[in-house]
Amino acid sequence: MLTQRIAPYTLRAMPRRHHHSVYVVLLSLDVLDEPRFRKCNLDYAFGKPCVYVGMTGLSPDVRFDKHKAGIQANRFVTQYGVRLLPELYEVYNPMPYDAARDMEVELAISLQEKGYGVWQA
Repeated sequence: MLTQRIAPYTLRAMPRRHHHSVYVVLLSLDVLDEPRFRKCNLDYAFGKPCVYVGMTGLSPDVRFDKHKAGIQANRFVTQYGVRLLPELYEVYNPMPYDAARDMEVELAISLQEKGYGVWQA
């Protein structure tokens, strides 16, 4: 007689939740004194904010804190970062990695077209 072994339970792969985000950091207008920043923002409209646009697998708050602490940081955010601007990005989050990677570029372009000074690495 053949017997079949049946596992008491079956492990199923749980679908991964989307956990990537785009974020926007307000930069001090002092960043305009940086030649590299000015060179990349020739169409900057005087009076508009200067921002950094990024993406992360962490929460935007944690990522901003890491920038300010100099951990895997962008120099402009470390030196000139003021605060996050959630009103510019919250509607998009969370999302899969590929979507966040693409949205980072699209959001940066969109803000630059509106006259913002934008740095996106």
